[in-house]
Amino acid sequence: MGFSIALIVFSGLLMLLVLMHKGKGGGLSDMFGGGMQSSIGGSSVAERNLDRITVVVGLLWFACIVVLGLLMKLNS
Repeated sequence: MGFSIALIVFSGLLMLLVLMHKGKGGGLSDMFGGGMQSSIGGSSVAERNLDRITVVVGLLWFACIVVLGLLMKLNS
């Protein structure tokens, strides 16, 4: 039960983190206004930290999926 809740939390957090990334151009982010310059962008240090946090949350999300799969396999 705890891993299911963790998976839901990590999924929501991962979606928010991915949406916070600055658009690189030419994709869907430009279509929805992501290509506009804004003062919210921040420095490159902030962008690198956001990248690192996104990778860590992605790895935790993947680990939750693996653990849930193993638990389901062992319970059946």
